[in-house]
Amino acid sequence: MFDHRKYVPFAPIALADRTWPDKTMTAAPTWCSVDLRDGNQALVNPMDVEQKTRMFDLLVRLGFKEIEVGFPSASQPDFDFVRKLITENRVPDDVTLQVLTQARKELIERTYESLQGAKRAIIHVYNSTSTVQREQVFKLPPEGIVDIAVQGAKWVHEIAMRYPNTEWIFQYSPESFTGTELDRAIEVCDAVIAQWQPELGREVIINLPATVEMSTPNVFADQIEYFCRHLAQREQVVISLHTHNDRGCGVAAAELGIFAGADRIEGTLLGNGERTGNMDIITMAMNLYSQGIDPQLDLSNIIDIIEVVESCTDIAIAPRHPWAGELVYTAFSGSHQDAIRKSMQYHKDQQQAHWNVAYLPIDPRDIGRQYEAVVRINSQSGKGGVALVLERDYGIELPKWLHSHLSAIVQSAVEDSGMEISPSNIKDLFERHFIQVDNHWQLNNYQLTHSDHQVQAQFMIGDKVLDGQGAGALEALCSALNQRFDCVIEIGHFDQHALGEGTDAKAQACIQMSVDGSAYSAVAIAEDSTAAALQALLTAFGRSGIKALEGVA
Repeated sequence: MFDHRKYVPFAPIALADRTWPDKTMTAAPTWCSVDLRDGNQALVNPMDVEQKTRMFDLLVRLGFKEIEVGFPSASQPDFDFVRKLITENRVPDDVTLQVLTQARKELIERTYESLQGAKRAIIHVYNSTSTVQREQVFKLPPEGIVDIAVQGAKWVHEIAMRYPNTEWIFQYSPESFTGTELDRAIEVCDAVIAQWQPELGREVIINLPATVEMSTPNVFADQIEYFCRHLAQREQVVISLHTHNDRGCGVAAAELGIFAGADRIEGTLLGNGERTGNMDIITMAMNLYSQGIDPQLDLSNIIDIIEVVESCTDIAIAPRHPWAGELVYTAFSGSHQDAIRKSMQYHKDQQQAHWNVAYLPIDPRDIGRQYEAVVRINSQSGKGGVALVLERDYGIELPKWLHSHLSAIVQSAVEDSGMEISPSNIKDLFERHFIQVDNHWQLNNYQLTHSDHQVQAQFMIGDKVLDGQGAGALEALCSALNQRFDCVIEIGHFDQHALGEGTDAKAQACIQMSVDGSAYSAVAIAEDSTAAALQALLTAFGRSGIKALEGVA
């Protein structure tokens, strides 16, 4: 049954002198949310009044100025919701309601009734014009489709006259525009526009729906450019696009359609809609934002947006959803984590005016995400990511040579569990393997006496005392341990820095040493730098397995 030969490719458009490939986006289009109409009718369980109100309030808060709120002639709940918005004065003065209706007189009349008292509204009328519907569903000649559209346009205009206190905008959609012969689509739209006479001051919108996405985005852009070139009164009307996502290219088609001459975009938050969904306004708006273009929408709290949309639609947002998903700013790959860590530090050190961080196309904080989501650790992660988590979440900065030692321990833990490891568990592993010290190896006190470039030292380790001498405190302790245990100690790496600023700042010491050729590492934090260094050495030495100090006077 899986036979590609039953399908034919979409015919390309003869447009050799197309101009849209050379265009760029410099400003946001006019947005119209159709979440409450197109999005709602695609839900298994349509929104109730409370959910619709919550969604409407969110859309207003985000900055939408045109919102399609329903199909009031199709259902009583939609009619009642439109009335609620108007009678309760929930529509700001700068927001225009849009409602959809078929091109039938009784439905158009009912639509106007729902909007009585509105300051400004868009009456959106449509009829299907596609070849397949014309021939197979309506069984009409092309002229019959034009007649339906013209008659609907006449009724829209005539009935509007009964409500002179509202500013009316007329919108027409040749449904399934992408499946309509281009010249037929232009013919029907020209006929509708002639009825509404935008040249006399009436605002008119022609909305071109890719009701089903049928071609690649470049072909859709050719359709839009051809349409705009040949529409008789192009300069007097707004061209709007309403793309669907059947091929997964709804956003790309809308963007190229803007290049091709369109002015306005209809879509939904996060792409909810019939079949594979509507054009995702958040994705397109964030695409603009990432290029330094003001999207004219406030998407700064993406978590709140997702919570409202999920609550109202009962549809979970995919964790890899563009821009909004929970995991889109998260790196598990070790090389990615290391690059992010270094790039973010460079960005901070250089005080760059423009964002330019590896693997992060925008600053996650711009939309309410936090850096906690950027680097997470599993079996695919590397040493740089583990170090970044400790530094980011706990302020623990480790020298580069220690990263691989800690990473190996974390890697072993996540491979054993097969799951992601939390920052708190990484910290627990770090403390257990590098900081925790047996009481027998706890430095309780020390005394240093300096003479002739030498240090005479006495160390209280646990409840025992050990004496040594050397050029410094660490060398004196190594000498004491060598003599007591007849072993060879060599220090390979040593780093130390203050934790914080001021006279009361503590010191952190990190050490890598070998005992009889075997390497051990440890970290210690103490009130002063010498105590931290001595404790780090003792902690590492204690991990060598040498028996604790006993019988030392």
